[in-house]
Amino acid sequence: MFLKNSWYVVAWARDVADKPISITVLEQSLVIFRDEEGGIGVLENRCPHRHVPLSLGCVAAGGLQCGYHGMVFDRNGQCLAAPSNGSVPPRARVQAYPSVERYGWIWAWMGDPELADDSAIPDFSKLDSPGFRAVGTTNHVLANYKLVTDNLMDLSHVGYVHQSTIGTPEFTEKGKLTSRRTEQGVRVHRIVPDVPSPPTYKMTGVLPEGKNIDRWQIIDFVAPCFVMIQVGGKEAGTGALEDDYDGGLNMWVMNAMTPETENTTHYFWASVRAHALDNEEADALFLNQVAMAFDEDKVMLEAQQHILNSRPETWDLALRSDAGAIESRRVLARLIEAERESAPANG
Repeated sequence: MFLKNSWYVVAWARDVADKPISITVLEQSLVIFRDEEGGIGVLENRCPHRHVPLSLGCVAAGGLQCGYHGMVFDRNGQCLAAPSNGSVPPRARVQAYPSVERYGWIWAWMGDPELADDSAIPDFSKLDSPGFRAVGTTNHVLANYKLVTDNLMDLSHVGYVHQSTIGTPEFTEKGKLTSRRTEQGVRVHRIVPDVPSPPTYKMTGVLPEGKNIDRWQIIDFVAPCFVMIQVGGKEAGTGALEDDYDGGLNMWVMNAMTPETENTTHYFWASVRAHALDNEEADALFLNQVAMAFDEDKVMLEAQQHILNSRPETWDLALRSDAGAIESRRVLARLIEAERESAPANG
């Protein structure tokens, strides 16, 4: 079902301030908080005393205080105070999940804590690197996280689902696709020669008016649920078909699909650009246009999940454009199976 020994995005760092927040990840309820020293804690969202969610509590000296009887837990899950007991019971602790604050996101390791290695966190450095500007948010999608990944690995739908934002019919009809395995996962490269600019591209003011463009998409999948996409366009015949993207419109879309349950997903995403870095109007444009496109995806994904709920999930019909999605699923399935086989017999 899920790959447990992995890092997952559980919150935007900007959203974890003076109050705890809760999220369900891999069907486990978590509480995320920032202690008085600024350190991040990710704990099981359950007080061991009377099982009240710790997210109903508050940040206190040393950690997070349960809102029911005042017990305080530090970010390692150790109880520091039990006011109604006088002393701390020896067994008073909460499961803690290794956590890292990086790239503007909070990451949690959901598997064996002994295996947590933050060097395994995928490279989303464009989210907070100089020379780039990122805007993004979170969608809650009533669909399995693998369906969201499929949607990103096969962008042939763009010409039909997203005609009001990033697509034109010619995009799908003229697209040329290659797919290959990489050291970390799967890469899909789509090039689309000599097509009209879609509405969103026109709004940026970067591309020449009234001229067709060559478009590109470079899509990288990293298991279990991360997709980085470089997209853009430049005037047709000026080098994009030879992988020269300078002088055109370049954008990156960063995606982290965190499973909530088997059929629901926390979809963390950001649009990144390398131009108009201090332009608030550009911020609004890129945030709103990508949000509109993803809302269009959400309709399709949730309708898809609704059908799948009543029948086994199968690839009844696969098209050439599905190559990247199919291979990404194979990569993930092998990792999940290997993890299952290596788990203790009583695990």
